[in-house]
Amino acid sequence: MTGYETIEFERAGTVGWLRLARPDRLNSFTIAMWHEMRALGVELRDDAELRAVVVTGKGRAFSSGIDTTVFTAGSADSIEDGSDAGTRHADPTVDGILRAQDSFSWLADARYPTIAAVRGFALGAGLQLALACDIRMFARGTQVGLLEHKYGILPDLGGTQRLPRVVGASKAKELIWTAARIDAEEAYRIGLCDRLVEEADLDAEATALASIIAAQPPLAVQGAKRAVDASDRLPVADGLVFEAEQQSVCLRSSDMREAIAALVDQRPPVYRGE
Repeated sequence: MTGYETIEFERAGTVGWLRLARPDRLNSFTIAMWHEMRALGVELRDDAELRAVVVTGKGRAFSSGIDTTVFTAGSADSIEDGSDAGTRHADPTVDGILRAQDSFSWLADARYPTIAAVRGFALGAGLQLALACDIRMFARGTQVGLLEHKYGILPDLGGTQRLPRVVGASKAKELIWTAARIDAEEAYRIGLCDRLVEEADLDAEATALASIIAAQPPLAVQGAKRAVDASDRLPVADGLVFEAEQQSVCLRSSDMREAIAALVDQRPPVYRGE
């Protein structure tokens, strides 16, 4: 994929690596960066060849948050280009924010699992990007926080919605209202970080985790992601029906037949996602 200046994407087999690529600015987000993240999401969200995507930052930081040039670039509705302006909400500012949210939300909506591999800093928009991923792996020494109140604003790229689903409503309010910066160990303690690793091992650990996930039956992985995500919004009875619907796809699949055949033959399975 070419034409991107602030991000990089490459494939290693069925695993994709998305790297924020402004290391000289600690990968802080600009309007152009949101444009490119959103465009990449359009390309990749439904990519049938990907079985996992790792999101990380080049250099010594995941992302230090918003680049302050954004505040002098115009109103929030300028965050996204005008190709579909006005299509999401009658208020142009709300419309622009909703389209900016798409820059991160595709990682949550993607059919495959997404992993945030975080080092250095994940502040503001950076932490909200990590929250959009299914799994968060932090290097020791990393500092994270939602600092938006320092600028007179609130986290609007999914932070107020995803953080409480991870750490609970009261802890999310505390972290947002105090604009607290916490270290990786505290993030791990409260469940914001799923895996805590040495900084030198971050890329290798992320590679290993993505490889394990990518080797699983794709239809089952996709169905499990949908079912677990649905548990936040569905009553248990409805969730059980949704779970059964996802399972029915697996039961009819060639992937399941391949899994059983591989067990009998004592060989690694070769899944086709069908």
